[in-house]
Amino acid sequence: MASELEVGQIVEGTISGITHFGAFVVLPNGRTGLVHISEVADAYVKDIKDYYKENDKVQVKVLSMDPKGKIALSIRQSQPKSDQAPARESAPRREHRHERRGSQQISFEDKVQRFMRDSEDRLGDLRRSNDAKRGGRGA
Repeated sequence: MASELEVGQIVEGTISGITHFGAFVVLPNGRTGLVHISEVADAYVKDIKDYYKENDKVQVKVLSMDPKGKIALSIRQSQPKSDQAPARESAPRREHRHERRGSQQISFEDKVQRFMRDSEDRLGDLRRSNDAKRGGRGA
């Protein structure tokens, strides 16, 4: 299956669909590839729709192409390190973007502490929710 695409090449494509695990991008040759959610940005991405929407033009790097025709793509690897801004930002995301830029100066220990605090909060919420469903002490 010959194509003009090569692994490592950077091309422009159009987002044709967004799922919880990634975004499908139509490439210049008409084929479609997948940008996994982990390849959207350097920071943690919970929802791709916070960064892009369908029909957005994006630059992607071709990571791999298998014999069955699957094409793995990356948006984050296609961008220079100094320009990681998403194509579309909403007001709440703008605060997080500044925080992420400054996060290079936050120590690893501080990041771990923040992660643990967030995890404990989420776990507490889950426990309260489950107790209420079971008719436990939170009901």
